[in-house]
Amino acid sequence: MSVILLAVLPTLLFATGQGAIIPVLPAIAGDLGATLAIAGLIGATLMVGELIGDIPSGVLVARVGERNAMLGSATVAVAGTIVAMLADDPLVLGVGVLVMGIASSVFALARHAMLTTYVPATHRARAMSTLGGAYRLGLLVGAFVGAAAIQLTGWTGSVFVVQLVACGLTVIALLVFGDPAKAFGSPGQSPTTGAIEVREEAKGLLSTLRAKRGVLLTLGIGALLLMGLRASRTIVLPLWAVSIGIDEATTSLIIGIAGLVDFSLFFAGGWIMDRFGRMWTVVPSALGLGAGHVVLAFTHDLPAAAAWFVGVALFLSLANGLGAGMLMTLGSDLADGRNPAPFLGAWRFTIDVGAATAPVFVAGVTAIASISIAVGALGLLGLVSAVVMGIFIPRKLEPRA
Repeated sequence: MSVILLAVLPTLLFATGQGAIIPVLPAIAGDLGATLAIAGLIGATLMVGELIGDIPSGVLVARVGERNAMLGSATVAVAGTIVAMLADDPLVLGVGVLVMGIASSVFALARHAMLTTYVPATHRARAMSTLGGAYRLGLLVGAFVGAAAIQLTGWTGSVFVVQLVACGLTVIALLVFGDPAKAFGSPGQSPTTGAIEVREEAKGLLSTLRAKRGVLLTLGIGALLLMGLRASRTIVLPLWAVSIGIDEATTSLIIGIAGLVDFSLFFAGGWIMDRFGRMWTVVPSALGLGAGHVVLAFTHDLPAAAAWFVGVALFLSLANGLGAGMLMTLGSDLADGRNPAPFLGAWRFTIDVGAATAPVFVAGVTAIASISIAVGALGLLGLVSAVVMGIFIPRKLEPRA
């Protein structure tokens, strides 16, 4: 119960706000006069903000503690949301979304090292997938709540109100249920162990990237491409809906239903990884995500484009849900069990480069050519990721206490 209250519940609440906003960001940008490519770029700024926040967030968490950092990030997210809600042009909207992305990186950074330290290898994938499942559930709930808010008010910007409420509930949960670092402490470990580990993630990032360049330039590249594919899905689907004329409330509803499929598989993916090995979820997930993007690229001008959109959205969620927690699990597998944080920081930075650049890639190719070509090219990169991951994923784990 302590894990649910102190780790999963804040994640669920915080993700609910993001889930309301993400499906309609391109539409909101379009209402402010943005082209399809610029709308995609604004949607991508959320991931760019997370990448920017990766480095300073480790130092911040170590300095003020886990709960205070999470409280602060929720407050900063409120500020970014207000800026976005009051925006009267695409640039101001992008600034608000960028601030929200930076806040979310602070919120997420500490948990990975903490779970790596306290969860045994035999249950690690299930722990990571459970955390990933909480995030997915939040996105699912947020999408449905956002769709309902738009339908009831007729105002697309009502999703920002949902985000504000979600951040407020996150703050309340953190204040009521206490400090996660203290709750996960054990005899012989300081209550600030988690914060110290997070600080180590940020310390010497460049030196760790150099020292671990062998694995980061092989398995890391595959993970970067895969993370890019997963992140771009949250931008590609709303952008595609705008391009084929689906309204905002319907888009949120479709993405919410797809999120239900995604969420339903989070524990199954973790169980398969622990039982049969990491490759049996990572490679099928990469293949599915890549193939789904390729198929979507050929459906834009079909008579039943909306039906194809729904089908591909569900298929992509199936592929993504199967791999819940897979990249966090691989990072934990590869990290030094005695001091995992430095490698986890480098690993997180590597995959976040993929998360930040793939949506920007989609926006750029859309501006130069078309959204269909952008999505198709991204799908081919996903298939490359499946091959790389299949070659370099470790087949055996070293024993760890």
